[in-house]
Amino acid sequence: MQTQNRLKNEKSPYLLQHADNPVDWYPWCEEAFEKARNENKPVFLSIGYSTCHWCHVMEHESFEDHEVASLMNDVFISIKVDREERPDIDTIYMTFCQLITGSGGWPLTIIMTPDKKPFFAGTYFPKDNSYGRTGMIELTKTIHDIWTTKHDDVLNSAEQIIALLKDVTRTNADEFPDPSILADAFQQLSENFKPHYGGFSDAPKFPTAHNLFYLLRYWKRTGAQKSLKMIETTLNAMRKGGIFDHIGFGFHRYSTDSKWLVPHFEKMLYDQALLAMAYTETYQATGKNEYKATAQQLLTYIMQDMTSPDGAFYSAEDADSEGEEGKFYLWTLGDLYKVLNKKEIELVCKIYNIDIEKEANNIELGIGKIMDHHILHSTKTLSEWADELKTTTQDLSVELEGLRQKLFDFRNSRVHPHKDDKILTDWNGLMIAAFAKAGQNFEQPLYINTAEHAVSFILEKMIQRDGRLLHRYRDGQAAIPAYLDDYAFLTWSLIELYEATFNTDYLKRALEFTDILLTHFWDVQNGGFYFTADDGEQLLTRSKEVYDGAIPSGNSIAAMNLLRLARMTGNAQLEEKGKHLIQAFSHLVTTHPLAYVQLLVALDFTLGPTYEVVIAGNSQAEDTQRMIQSLRTSFTPHIIMLLRPTEIKNPAIISIAPFTEYHTSIDGKATAYVCRNHACQLPTINIDHMLALLK
Repeated sequence: MQTQNRLKNEKSPYLLQHADNPVDWYPWCEEAFEKARNENKPVFLSIGYSTCHWCHVMEHESFEDHEVASLMNDVFISIKVDREERPDIDTIYMTFCQLITGSGGWPLTIIMTPDKKPFFAGTYFPKDNSYGRTGMIELTKTIHDIWTTKHDDVLNSAEQIIALLKDVTRTNADEFPDPSILADAFQQLSENFKPHYGGFSDAPKFPTAHNLFYLLRYWKRTGAQKSLKMIETTLNAMRKGGIFDHIGFGFHRYSTDSKWLVPHFEKMLYDQALLAMAYTETYQATGKNEYKATAQQLLTYIMQDMTSPDGAFYSAEDADSEGEEGKFYLWTLGDLYKVLNKKEIELVCKIYNIDIEKEANNIELGIGKIMDHHILHSTKTLSEWADELKTTTQDLSVELEGLRQKLFDFRNSRVHPHKDDKILTDWNGLMIAAFAKAGQNFEQPLYINTAEHAVSFILEKMIQRDGRLLHRYRDGQAAIPAYLDDYAFLTWSLIELYEATFNTDYLKRALEFTDILLTHFWDVQNGGFYFTADDGEQLLTRSKEVYDGAIPSGNSIAAMNLLRLARMTGNAQLEEKGKHLIQAFSHLVTTHPLAYVQLLVALDFTLGPTYEVVIAGNSQAEDTQRMIQSLRTSFTPHIIMLLRPTEIKNPAIISIAPFTEYHTSIDGKATAYVCRNHACQLPTINIDHMLALLK
């Protein structure tokens, strides 16, 4: 009897989870499609990821079941794909699923011809028919019947679907978006905003950080206080809610309710990165320490739980442990009594919303012998609790931190959720950018060092001899040619690292990766970047995305990179490419701006006013450091900053940004050269004067 299938030799944690299934799984490979052609069988494609709750459920119910597996092995050639390893495959077939069914999600179930052309799509299927949902047994029998009796109809349908898929991914060079689209997006976000608990939807609620990035820039542009209020309401409600892990830190994937209370418990690296940047920027904008503290807690979680020994970042933590979703994170009153004394329990229950009296009464009445499981959440901010308890925020913070550490140590003895320990270039790029941004704004060298260690890992372990990136690293192996997101997100992190350290090697690398993108990913005819390289695997279509999903689109981030690098280097061609990219998606953005808010961030930058600041001075001198830090203390998204170190005769920045050659210090003092929209002012050694020029 078969004990392991062909997935046993894969590196993906998700594929390895299925290596013991009785289903005769193949990884995505030509061998599988050739076998399907030779045996004239349809292909069953199952796409998911290792921390996906419903992927686990479907595996247990269907793929581990010998009756289902036997039927599947007779009817299909079955292929498993990790969506995080192969987002190019996932994007194509998820688009098909959404077109055909009106929705999507994971596990993604696709049935297609041996030529990779889909004709059926769905998501989760139980073993047997249940509550109106088709089961795997009936589905397999039905597909077999259709494949054998209506074969020509299936092939014709698949051909029509391919034409539809190609049309969806087509873009046209259009007129540049009208600036009024910025106000339109703000108005639509305002209409969707939920005033009591923040966010822009009812349940389920996802932490869409790119909405907040946009609103911060709209507030900066217009001074609209409503914009800032929407941001603060959302961030405060999320931080208080159960979606935040109050004991181990980090945000869970999403909230199943409208109050951010009951989460889907998995934790994704990209959520931590994007939210850390949102809290960091909001701290810059408001100066409120609670936002800084939350950003720091997110980064602490990553450093303690999600960082490899080599310094790179793991991908995700599962929602499930011991077969139950959320078991690791839930608390009973009995748990608290094992760790804390009575006074400490009263404080924890008050802060984190556990009704002690109700539980005690239920136990006394005999209706609560098994104690309730609680999701820790709060109804007030730390400062509001301090006021109510008649103490200082500092004293309460210290006291709660001591209790948190006790609970953390106790929880750590539980069976931990599965950790997906693969390292992805794109998600690492987001996390590196978050550490670099927080490091420079909080004046925290540890964060910058963490970012530098991670980027060193990528540049040493995940780069080919020709300088091109690889997408995934695990168990000593780097593999899979990099996608648009890998180049775009890593370039973003390199720009942030340059501004945090003024190490020109990061700027050089950013330019090199941008050149690779323009050479191998750019659509010469219509503009914008394809998701895959011109010499990559030939799939059904070569997709081109700008839609913001759980993470911002690679095209949107690439547009911003091009614009920033253009201002940093004085390269007008890069600026033209950035504008052409925005123009390529103009019709989509104008039609539905809320689906493309990250591209609106790039548009906002393009419309200006933007500032280039070159600081000429001794890089180690106190006056130079004061001048640099004065530019970091407030939210200034339209400023590009370069350092021209005067202690070096021919600093490397001159070869990258030739215009800095003639920027010298006045009387040996740190000197700022400020340009606004390509018009330069006289240099100044006065920090207040420099800041005045930026208003």
